[in-house]
Amino acid sequence: MAHPSGRGGMANALSAMTVLSGRTGPVRTAYRCRAYPTPEQAAVLNRTFGCVRVVWNRTLAARHARYHAEGKSTSYAETDRALTEMKKQPDLTFLGEVSSVPLQQTLRHQHTAMTAFFAKRARYPRYKSRRGRQSASFTRSAFRLRGGNLSLGKTPGVLRFVWSWPNIDPAGLAPTMVTVSRDPDGRWFVTLAVDVDTPTAPEPTGEVVGVDLGLTDFAVLSTGERIRHPRHMERRERRLRRYQRMMARRQRGSANRAKAKQRVARAHSRVRDARRDFLQQQSTALVRRFSAIAVEDLAVANMVRNRSLARAISRTGWAEFRALLAYKAHRDGRALAVVDRWYPSSKTCSACGHLLAELSLGTRCWTCPSCGIRHDRDVNAAKNIAVAAGLVETQNACGADVRHEGPPSVRSAVNQEPQPVRVGLTRL
Repeated sequence: MAHPSGRGGMANALSAMTVLSGRTGPVRTAYRCRAYPTPEQAAVLNRTFGCVRVVWNRTLAARHARYHAEGKSTSYAETDRALTEMKKQPDLTFLGEVSSVPLQQTLRHQHTAMTAFFAKRARYPRYKSRRGRQSASFTRSAFRLRGGNLSLGKTPGVLRFVWSWPNIDPAGLAPTMVTVSRDPDGRWFVTLAVDVDTPTAPEPTGEVVGVDLGLTDFAVLSTGERIRHPRHMERRERRLRRYQRMMARRQRGSANRAKAKQRVARAHSRVRDARRDFLQQQSTALVRRFSAIAVEDLAVANMVRNRSLARAISRTGWAEFRALLAYKAHRDGRALAVVDRWYPSSKTCSACGHLLAELSLGTRCWTCPSCGIRHDRDVNAAKNIAVAAGLVETQNACGADVRHEGPPSVRSAVNQEPQPVRVGLTRL
C-alpha cells in the first residue's frame, strides 16, 4: 500500500526524473520509491530476478554464438520464439512458475541494447550477475494499481511502497510500466513510469551563467559564486575501510561474509544517495535561477586515467550532473550550451583575450601579462565558458565551437569578429 505521507529521507525515494524528447505531447516521468515486500513476496520476486537473469544470459550467449558462426544478427521475434522453446526444456521448467511479462521485457531490453550497440551509441551488453542490482519490469497486463495499492502478476498480496511526493496522489496515476528492483545492500525499490502532460515552462529569468566544474570546488560560476564539494566519501571512508577489512577476514561463501558484504554495499549506497541528492539540488537551483547555462564538455573517461586524480574525479559525479542539467533545462525551456573540451578556458584572460602559453594545474591565480588583471583560475574559466557559449559579449571569444542542448542563443561565427589571440607566459 502506498503511504502519501510516508517519509524516509533519501533512502525512501529518490527524486523524479523526466525524460523529454520535445516540448509537445505527453512526456514520461519515472517515480522511484522504496518498497517493502513481505517474505513471501520477496521469495517470488527473487525467483523472478533469477529467471530474468537466465533468459538474458542464455539469449545473449545465443546471439553471440550465431553472429560469430553465421555472421547474422538475431531479431526480437526469433528470441521470443526461443523463449517459448526454452520453457519446454526439462531443466528450465521453473521459468513457467513466474510471470512471463518480465521475461519478455528482458528480451525487449536486450534487443534495444543490441540496436544501440550496432548504432555505436552504447557498448556491448554484458551478462547479468546475481551479485549486482536485480530488476524485473512489468507492463500493464501484469500489474494493477488501484487506490494506491500495487499488485504484481503471480505475486501474492499487495506490494507496500512508500510514496514521497505529497503534492501527487498515487491513486490518480496510470503507470505504463512498473519496475521492481533490489540493490546489493538489500533495499527494494519500485519505479512507476507514467506518461504525463508536458509541464508548463517557468518564466525566463534573463540571467546567464558559465559553470566551471573542478576538484577544489565542485563548481565555480561566472558570477564568482562557488559550490563547495560535499565530501561525502571522505566523511565515510574510515567506516567503509573498516567494513571492507571485516569482509576480507570472513571465509568465502559463509553467511558472515554475506552479511559483511551487505554492510559494505550499504556504506556505498549511503555515499551514492547523498551524492545524487546533492547533484539534484544543485542542478535544480541552476535551472530555476538562470535562463541559459554553459558548461564544458569534459571527457571523464579519459580524465580518470590519471592515477593521481582518478579517485577524486570519480567521486564528483560530473557526468550525472551534466545529464541532470540537460533534461531539466529541456523540461523548463532553458538553454544549455556545451563548450568544446579543448577550449583553453583557464589560460585565456576573460578581460582582454590574452592566451597563456602554459598554465600548470597547481597555479590557482595568475596575472595577465597584457592587461595586468589578476585572475582566479576557476572564476576566469567560468567567465570564458559563458563567453565561448555566446551567453555574454566580450572581446575574447565568439562561441563558434559550441554544441547547444536547447534553443540556440549564439550568432553564426561568420557574423562575429573576435579579437586576435595573443600568446604569452604566465606571471604569478
